[in-house]
Amino acid sequence: MLFSSLTFLFAFLPATLILYFLAKDKYKNYVLLVASLVFYAWGEPKYIILMLLSIIFNYFIARLIDKKRKNKKLSRALLWTAVIVNIGALFIFKYLDFAIYNLNLAFNFNLGQTNLALPIGISFYTFQILSYVIDVYRKKVKLQKNIFTLGTYIALFPQLIAGPIVRYSDVEKQLQARTHSLDKFCDGFRRFIVGFAKKVLIANNVAIIADTVFNDPAAQELGPVAIIIALLAYTLQIYYDFSGYSDMAIGLGKIFGFDFDENFNYPYSARSITDFWRRWHISLTTWFRDYVYIPLGGNRCSKIKWVRNFAIVWLLTGLWHGASWNFVLWGVFYMVILLCEKQFLGKWLEKLPKFLAWILMFAVVNFGWLLFRVNSLGDLGYVANAFFHPGASTADFLAHNFSIIPYVNFMIIGLIFMFPVGKRFKKWLLKFKFGRLVLDLILILLFVLGICALVNSSYNPFIYFRF
Repeated sequence: MLFSSLTFLFAFLPATLILYFLAKDKYKNYVLLVASLVFYAWGEPKYIILMLLSIIFNYFIARLIDKKRKNKKLSRALLWTAVIVNIGALFIFKYLDFAIYNLNLAFNFNLGQTNLALPIGISFYTFQILSYVIDVYRKKVKLQKNIFTLGTYIALFPQLIAGPIVRYSDVEKQLQARTHSLDKFCDGFRRFIVGFAKKVLIANNVAIIADTVFNDPAAQELGPVAIIIALLAYTLQIYYDFSGYSDMAIGLGKIFGFDFDENFNYPYSARSITDFWRRWHISLTTWFRDYVYIPLGGNRCSKIKWVRNFAIVWLLTGLWHGASWNFVLWGVFYMVILLCEKQFLGKWLEKLPKFLAWILMFAVVNFGWLLFRVNSLGDLGYVANAFFHPGASTADFLAHNFSIIPYVNFMIIGLIFMFPVGKRFKKWLLKFKFGRLVLDLILILLFVLGICALVNSSYNPFIYFRF
């Protein structure tokens, strides 16, 4: 079930809200847990068992870690057991076929593929579970003795299947008691509508341009014009798709009394790649920093070890996004770029005019998304060859794909609002007496337009569901 689906908007969400606010405070988590399991089972009925087993296993392993913490060797062994089991489940469902394929290729084996379907959101909820177990071991959070409360945290539907990655430490107190108010409820719906508009009105429309080129070899043969337009469209698609989902998740969290951390901070307004990654998918980058990079030694070690730590984090970041060599290459690409920035280019970039620094950042990020978008390294070579195809022109591209011309308008809108234009407009408008009313009318209009778009189109995927 998608947040941007008519079933969710007009059936699941209203029913959940009615049950939730009718329930007494001590029963609200139970309502959320049942609703979240129904939400997950709607799209993955057979993997609801995996979710329940994960909740049960991690509940008891955390209890054992807490109970045996005086025996450091045993508690550490239990922690590693939890890590191995959770990462092992992720490996089996997400990476096993990739490993088998490469073993067959490298050693001429004839191992059969498992062809297991990827459980939706497994990368997100696995990291959430690990943050809880590790923080119990580190004594950063108290043991959760109520399995249903822990289950609510793990399965909470607003952020279950595509993030942001919410750490237990951030919602520990909110799981026990949280405030509800009409203002918070309304703020949550406003935030939800912003994300809904990003997804349905911008991401879905610019995606048509990107898919027209990347999924059609004939279009790719048109050369650099087609590739550049499609790549720019994909750069906008992935931002508005994922940040839109995060906005909807944060908004839903507020509706139910939770305060989730921000996951995006206008990343395309950065003027360096380092700054870009401080603003993009913040919950993932900070998770790797706190649970991988710093435990390995961070930068408080020799330069060789620091480079090693840095390389491990970015290889894992690439692999986290998918079981394919293009994702590994994407991780290596950013590892090299960031190392160069930190060691050689940082001071030089600071001296550049702001606009030129931004152009460089945006060009690098766009190329990075090309590595991300292709389905394989073979496709990357095909696209690179098409980029240098002689004789192609803008007229050729538009003539071949005349139907996508109207969607260029959505690219222009996307380019404008990838900067904090909307944020500044809101701040300015709220200075006036009827500013809030005007903003709410704009949001209602966006919601209505989004519903009309859903009714008239069957195209509504979420990119990050496959991660």
